[in-house]
Amino acid sequence: MRLNNKIQHRCILLVGGGIFPLGLAPFDVWPAVIISMAILFQSLKQTSAKHAFFNSLVYGFGLFIAGASWLYVSIHEYGFIPAPLAILATALFCLFLALIFAAPFMITALIPQNPLSWMLGLPAIWVISEWMRTWILTGFPWLYAGYSHTSTWLNGWAPIGGVLLLSFISGLGAMLLASIVNGRIRSRSTQSLMTTIAILVVSGYFFQNVEWTENTGEPLTVTLIQPNIPQNEKWSPGKQKLILKQLASQTNAHWGSDIIVWPEAAVPTLPQRIPNFMSQMTDRANDSGSTLLTGIITYDINQEKYHNSVLAIGENRGQYNKTRLVPFGEYVPLESALRGLIKFFDLPMSSLAIGASDQPLFSIKDQLIATAICYEVVYPNLVARNSKEASLILTVSNDTWFGNSIGPLQHMQMVQMRALENEKPIIRGTNNGISGLVDHKGKIRRRLDQHSSSELNGVVQAREGRTPFSTTGSWPIVLLSTLLCVWLMIKGIKTNVLEDPRHDNK
Repeated sequence: MRLNNKIQHRCILLVGGGIFPLGLAPFDVWPAVIISMAILFQSLKQTSAKHAFFNSLVYGFGLFIAGASWLYVSIHEYGFIPAPLAILATALFCLFLALIFAAPFMITALIPQNPLSWMLGLPAIWVISEWMRTWILTGFPWLYAGYSHTSTWLNGWAPIGGVLLLSFISGLGAMLLASIVNGRIRSRSTQSLMTTIAILVVSGYFFQNVEWTENTGEPLTVTLIQPNIPQNEKWSPGKQKLILKQLASQTNAHWGSDIIVWPEAAVPTLPQRIPNFMSQMTDRANDSGSTLLTGIITYDINQEKYHNSVLAIGENRGQYNKTRLVPFGEYVPLESALRGLIKFFDLPMSSLAIGASDQPLFSIKDQLIATAICYEVVYPNLVARNSKEASLILTVSNDTWFGNSIGPLQHMQMVQMRALENEKPIIRGTNNGISGLVDHKGKIRRRLDQHSSSELNGVVQAREGRTPFSTTGSWPIVLLSTLLCVWLMIKGIKTNVLEDPRHDNK
């Protein structure tokens, strides 16, 4: 009977983690995140560090296997791995993420088991858990609780504390739900928490109307080119001329826009190998007063390194090299041991170098543009740092790797959050969707349908200034959460010492 209860308990945790992604794009049922977190928090009471870790591990595995299921598409369809092995690889990666997620929750065994400590401690531990996933082994800052509030009143807090602050508030909501379920709705701590959350929600609504940045300059005309090139044709030498011809053809009617955007690695070869084509595009851009921003793989002759880059061609010139590379997609960890082992470790362009951290911004029509290539846009602090002096943010991507999964929709939601945090409009160009224009309040003003070859014309108003988050990044909420945990652990250790019978004997 006891074993059956344990199995049942683990299954509840697994399902609890599995419902978490329902609160994020494309489902956007934000209460699902609160309910999911409450299930985990409820399981951590009066447990040892070992049981807290294992409970969190089971929950985390459910969260990632449901929310990052698109990894299977990338590994199987584009990594050339047979389905059984792709399932195993996806499961192992999700287990690895769950291990990172679960580690901080061992702290729960050390904090006092009183309501106030619990209500503050668990949201703080959750934030630390998410923050750890931002940097361990390049990081996987995906599936944060705060993204569930991209379109709720609480998004007014995003320019102040970023997505991690919204995650902390989500944790408070989960603790309130757990207290209500436990029948403690009339307790003083529950009433105080309810009042606190109400104040946060209402003030978030009013913060939505605060303009942290202001318009600068004349609106810019923008054209996004979405070519929708199949991934298995992308790097085929036989398709190269056809791809270049398609890019030029889709762009012909739009020369004259201030900014024309081709997606990540749109040009399927090095610029040195197609000098005539690059010269033609430069001449067309110069003649029309346009700047073409294209994703392309570049080669640094001096350093003998390849980069995933964005080139500015035409009236304004420049180059940005990606600084956060995707493991196995753009570089191979332990390359000497893994390279050549299986096809997945030999994907095209998987030997790229990291760009410098202090690259100049693009300057177009007197506006400075910060750039984030694909995966970079999911790092809150990176985008905040790079866009401090910018008036626009550009991100290009190739979400073909996601196939027909929920990955591109999750990715676009994170773009919206970056716009909210920094209160700067974002121009997003992708190979097969979702391409679109996001305003400084995180709203998608125009977008193209997924899996279509098409163009989008629009107008973007540049913004100058900084939000509090642009200045500080996530550090205030991370530091607050860390201090809370340290304080509660010290308090818990002292309480345990005083309650230890051996202490009385002394």
